[in-house]
Amino acid sequence: MRLLIIRHGDPDYSIDSLTEKGKREAELLSFRMGKEDVAAFYCSPLGRARDTARYTLDRMKREAEICDWLREFPAVVNKPNEYQDCAWDWYPRDLVAYSDFFDREKWMHHPVMEAGGVKEKYENVCRELDALLARHGYEREGDLYRAVRPNRDTVVFFCHFGLECVLLSHLLNVSPMILWHGFCAAPTSVTTLYTEEREEGFAYFRTAAFGDVSHLYAFGEAPAFSARFCETFDSDERH
Repeated sequence: MRLLIIRHGDPDYSIDSLTEKGKREAELLSFRMGKEDVAAFYCSPLGRARDTARYTLDRMKREAEICDWLREFPAVVNKPNEYQDCAWDWYPRDLVAYSDFFDREKWMHHPVMEAGGVKEKYENVCRELDALLARHGYEREGDLYRAVRPNRDTVVFFCHFGLECVLLSHLLNVSPMILWHGFCAAPTSVTTLYTEEREEGFAYFRTAAFGDVSHLYAFGEAPAFSARFCETFDSDERH
């Protein structure tokens, strides 16, 4: 089975939709996705994800199942020296000061994470993902998946960067803090995972491409900056 995880287009968070650039990105994405043979589409309920998906769905004359758990990861925490904010985007010095952040089991037990109920929210997303994969023939067993009905279907998710990292962390058995802070999926980027059934009946997911935006470059459209931070401190880009 192949999973395609797609981040929404360049966002206008004030109206939970897309900027004009985001609309162009979503249209260019639809040219790429229109060539795919997709078994099922799943989408976040938030406007920026649904507006992105609509370009592809209209082109393919398809519909997506709306899944509430695909909304942006909802945990809100009080990070050091900051107002309440998302569970990621920690300042680097605060991030590396707590080595357990890089442990797949311990990261969620930092006092800030516990106070924000992060564990419960993370585990809910993981449960929902596993329930959906079971519908498609792959049942979670420990740290891998039992291939109950092995297949070569393509399943597509339209969602958000923070949520995408949660999905990947569960599929790959790593702390999402590594993904949240060490990777950036640009708007409309496509992350591709395949199952590998090297032993009959057991599958593991491998990432074949992360954050691919070749559909933008093909038409001369530069990726949006959204989700990144300043390259140098003297920059006007967000810090």
